[in-house]
Amino acid sequence: MNLTTVILAAGKGTRMRSQLPKILHFIGHKSLLRHVYDSSVNLNNNAIHVVIGHGAEQVKKTLANLSVNWIEQTQQLGTGHAVQQVSNQIDDNSMVLILYGDVPLLQAETLKALLGKTNEKTLSLLTVNLKNPTGYGRIVRNDSGKVLRIVEEKDASSTEKIIAEVNTGILAVQGASLKKWLSQLNNNNAQGEYYLTDIIALAVEDGFDIATTAPQNEDEVLGVNDKLQLAHLERVYQLQQAQNLMREGVSLRDPKRFDLRGEIIELGQDVEIDVNVIFEGENRIGNNVKIGANCSIKNATIGDDVIILANCVIENAVIGANSRIGPFARLRPETVLATETHIGNFVEIKKSTIGQGSKVNHLSYIGDSLIGKKVNIGAGTITCNYDGVNKFQTIIEDGAFIGSDTQLVAPVTIGKNATIGAGSTITKDAPDNQLTLSRSKQMSMEGWQRPVKKEKL
Repeated sequence: MNLTTVILAAGKGTRMRSQLPKILHFIGHKSLLRHVYDSSVNLNNNAIHVVIGHGAEQVKKTLANLSVNWIEQTQQLGTGHAVQQVSNQIDDNSMVLILYGDVPLLQAETLKALLGKTNEKTLSLLTVNLKNPTGYGRIVRNDSGKVLRIVEEKDASSTEKIIAEVNTGILAVQGASLKKWLSQLNNNNAQGEYYLTDIIALAVEDGFDIATTAPQNEDEVLGVNDKLQLAHLERVYQLQQAQNLMREGVSLRDPKRFDLRGEIIELGQDVEIDVNVIFEGENRIGNNVKIGANCSIKNATIGDDVIILANCVIENAVIGANSRIGPFARLRPETVLATETHIGNFVEIKKSTIGQGSKVNHLSYIGDSLIGKKVNIGAGTITCNYDGVNKFQTIIEDGAFIGSDTQLVAPVTIGKNATIGAGSTITKDAPDNQLTLSRSKQMSMEGWQRPVKKEKL
């Protein structure tokens, strides 16, 4: 049987206090709506419809790559009214799954279990028991435990408000029956809205069984209405990410202080990650990698046996095997480090290739450079690659030694096994195997007296 999924995502999200539509706020590296889409897109024979309203054009533009049918609800008159907007798109013989764009952590396994209980005479409903059910619609059952109806909080009696089992809003039902019940909805309630939940009582009247399933945990079906709830689900999601990595063998010093805002698409064995490390984008990590605390890593390829010390920022960079980075190093985009390289504290590298066994250990800036093998770059070295308009390349060939506090004014080439004396400003190519330096003559002045501060009267 074909499946039709309807994702309700038209709400304004007033309590978010944001100009950004609620469903476009992020958890991890994905918007709320994208999380919901991803949980359902791989269900068999699934046609997905998304009902949007507030910020509709922005939503469609931001998520234009989703394979969905966008349907605009110009007036927000309740969940039942929202599903009515899709009614003419629903095949009578299809199974219909109703989801919500602000419930991001729902798992595909939960949806499969829900659909597994649905047939031509059974409506399946996802419910959960809450310690504090305030604000949720309650599941009203008869003495034998059969579901009779759902009563919303504002319409519930004092007795009904005691019920702990609540409606998540997520349900599955056969298409023809859903369309029939949608046409029978009315807005005779405290909110003056068309409640989708009213179809439960209509289904019972028509002799349908109401089957219920439950998620693995409460957080899976929690929605986002404000920034507090967004932050809570962010931590839930990140802990899930951390737990998945630990199942794959990663050692996390503290799983609660780890953020994966992207993917680790390749992962070796015996990886150790300290606290407050953030991954973004697509990353590849080799075997025996150790990453220190407070590092930010984005779109990086990290080879085997690499050590990244604390407080490093790495973006769009490749780090060769057996290399050592940091602490406090920054690798900017298009940085490629060969094997056995050392990049030390307060070193910034941008758009440069550094050869095997080379070292840039202290307080240096290397930009737009091509550096050979076994080059040693001393503290305070700067490649002066920018003249205010254009950028130029510095080439340092194999075996060169660059003394501390050197400025290499590009375009310039330092020859093989060349030595640059400390404190030099190099503006011309330096030949192979020679010492090149540029220094002012050192002078000492006899009779010079250090200024003395005048005493105040």
